[in-house]
Amino acid sequence: MSIKEKIKSNPKLKQLALNFIMHPVKTRPQWWIRLFQFVYLEKGKGSIIYRSVRKDLPPFNKFKIGKYSVVEDYSCLNNAVGDIIIGDHCRIGLSNTVIGPIEIGDRVNISQNVVLIGLDHVYENVEKTLIEQGITTSKITIGKDTTIGANTVVLSGVNIGEHCFVGAGSVVTKNIPSYSICVGNPAKVIKQYDFNNKEWVRI
Repeated sequence: MSIKEKIKSNPKLKQLALNFIMHPVKTRPQWWIRLFQFVYLEKGKGSIIYRSVRKDLPPFNKFKIGKYSVVEDYSCLNNAVGDIIIGDHCRIGLSNTVIGPIEIGDRVNISQNVVLIGLDHVYENVEKTLIEQGITTSKITIGKDTTIGANTVVLSGVNIGEHCFVGAGSVVTKNIPSYSICVGNPAKVIKQYDFNNKEWVRI
């Protein structure tokens, strides 16, 4: 049995390891773990993560950003409950919140104040607090060449296809097919591209 498997199989050992890596109150990596992020974070050539970005990126899940991609000021990246994969030539706008698990394709443009959250809180047991009941995770996928407008929320488990446009202020609760324009709360597809007639057709 490997060391990793031994830690996972022993609840006390697992909690000790978790507290060593993650601050129990701040719920972010301990300062000594953050010192070594340059070692375990995967950054492509020319990629930029601005200094003001909060990098809640412990080493037990994957973080990868492709070449020539940018994460702008005051955003938060959190892979504590799932991997974050960002493709090439992407732009993560100002004050975005990105919580894994999530995979973002190449050339995706995400505007300001967007929330992408790959987790849900368990709430069914009214005799326990929300925090005591834990979470579930379901991966968000955003296809290549997609643009997401400002102040949009994308919920866990949602798959947004390739070359889509999500209008500003949308709340995306269901999958969006490729080559679609969607808007609203909850977001609905209003146009799709017709390859036969080479035009956007209103739904």
